[in-house]
Amino acid sequence: IFCTKRGTIKKTTLKAYSNVRSGGVNAIDIREGDELVQVCLTDGNKEIIIATKSGKAIRFKEDTVRPVGRVAAGVRGVSMETEQDQVVGMISVTPESTTETILVLSEKGYGKRSYINDPETGEAEYRITNRGGKGVKTISITDKTGNLTSILNVTDNDHVMIINKSGIAIRIAVDKLRVMGRATQGVRI
Repeated sequence: IFCTKRGTIKKTTLKAYSNVRSGGVNAIDIREGDELVQVCLTDGNKEIIIATKSGKAIRFKEDTVRPVGRVAAGVRGVSMETEQDQVVGMISVTPESTTETILVLSEKGYGKRSYINDPETGEAEYRITNRGGKGVKTISITDKTGNLTSILNVTDNDHVMIINKSGIAIRIAVDKLRVMGRATQGVRI
């Protein structure tokens, strides 16, 4: 599954890329003013979560996107809040997982983890909707936090390395980051 910064997604079978020439092959038709943001390998039974710079995330079933050929452009995955909004990332998650969490980070160093599905009740923190909507709040965007910059699906066994623009890197064990509600602003990472 491919995702562009303007919210277009495209699903193509791996078989379409089996005969790659030395110069490569076209993988997706990108419209003017758009660019590829993320590509996820899925098994056909996953759910997709797309996050935008404005702090929203949309979750939908992968099977709502039909497979198309290599040179197709794709379909609407998420709608943008404003003209300046854009997709910052896409993840694929296991539908019933209660061990996977979502880690989101903002441009001013704030971040948090939140459950995809609550481990006690099994209810979805990020409700499943139709693709093409605006999504639900995944982090509160304020002047203090800045816009959303990335989204990852993580478990307690993972470590994350974060690098800022000036080249400073930190490595954090994911289990050291507290799990918070979906619509909170997070803590300084």
